[in-house]
Amino acid sequence: MAEKPMCMPTQIPDDEDTQKEDNIRCLTMFGHFGFECLPHQLVNRSIQQGFSFNLLCVGETGIGKSTLINTLFNTNLKDKKASHFYPNVELKIQTYDLQESNVQLKLTVVKTVGYGDQINKEASYQPIVDYIDAQFEAYLQEELKIKRSFVDYHDSRIHVCLYFISPTGHSLKSLDLSTMKRIGSKVNIIPLIAKADTISKNDLQKFKCKIMSELVSNDIQIYQFPTDDETTAQVNTSMNGHLPFAVAGSTDEVKVGKRMVRGRHYPWGVIQVENENHCDFVKLRDMLLCTNMEDLKEQTHTLHYGRYRCCKLQRIGFTDVGPDNQPVSFQEIYEVKRQEFYDQCQREEEVLKQKFMQRVKEKEITFKEAEKELQDKFEQLKRVQQEETIKLEEEKRQLEEEIINFYKMKAGSETFQTQGCTSIKKDKERKK
Repeated sequence: MAEKPMCMPTQIPDDEDTQKEDNIRCLTMFGHFGFECLPHQLVNRSIQQGFSFNLLCVGETGIGKSTLINTLFNTNLKDKKASHFYPNVELKIQTYDLQESNVQLKLTVVKTVGYGDQINKEASYQPIVDYIDAQFEAYLQEELKIKRSFVDYHDSRIHVCLYFISPTGHSLKSLDLSTMKRIGSKVNIIPLIAKADTISKNDLQKFKCKIMSELVSNDIQIYQFPTDDETTAQVNTSMNGHLPFAVAGSTDEVKVGKRMVRGRHYPWGVIQVENENHCDFVKLRDMLLCTNMEDLKEQTHTLHYGRYRCCKLQRIGFTDVGPDNQPVSFQEIYEVKRQEFYDQCQREEEVLKQKFMQRVKEKEITFKEAEKELQDKFEQLKRVQQEETIKLEEEKRQLEEEIINFYKMKAGSETFQTQGCTSIKKDKERKK
């Protein structure tokens, strides 16, 4: 094993480079230590854990999304045909476990349902934007947990969006422009011209140029295959010039000469899916799965999720530098936010106390007024009762006097009657 000097790179200011270089020790390694096997360890570990890939398909109903995915992964991902009569745009999410050789892939396919079928298409992009943001938010919440479990966590962030463009041959629809404008800063977009076998080669090339011109003029961001890696720079640069890819999908096999190929049979001939002279399906498959899948995942994490995370934390109040433009730690920001929150709670508590005391005073005044009204009413009723009592007493006295007079008259009447009877008897006795 050839030994090479090993240096530890450090980041130092430009004006101190010359002074610090003398302090860097360059060591020569003698013998075999084994850390050259680290890449193999990472490969073996990745194979054991498996890989995941999340793919979003956006396009009108019946444009060939499911067929292309089946063709892309050379399998039959069973899916029901969608209807054109959905009142709103919906998203259909399905997860599949695929295996090629000893490599396992958890594939999540998210497809739009009812996209472009509504009369009012202004908000057709909103469910897509909401879903992408929801996955970013779920990952951020997992990231902010005290006990994180990323090993078992299923990362559902969208790694690439295959945007299916209708093969009109004219220009992009307003719906296409508005949707790609909204999601271009949130996901890696690869535009595809669907059903490319329905348009001639000359018209197809003009259509591609027209699409790219409209994307640039409307400042729409699409995914550009990376050219910073020397091993893939040449092919990626070439593939960037072929965007948008014109694709056709088919899982059926047709006979061409003495061999069977995947394609479609028409009265005028056969369209071969894997023939680069017929369509760009092979280019899409190689760029998406063979060459740039890991870069798509990295771009999703570092660029799109990083942008979402930055905006979210800034909206909450976190920042990397303080008022004096000096770096601040997370602990310092937390303490400041905690103090601000405590002060805000104190202020709100004081305001609530004042409002409560004001409400209590208002209620006390109301209760006192009600009590006064009740007291006045009670006094009035009491006076009425006293007057009624006096009146009843007077009537009782008069009634008793009438009773006494009645008994006197009765006694006088009885006496008079007795005297009358006695006189009559005496008269009768005299007559006899």
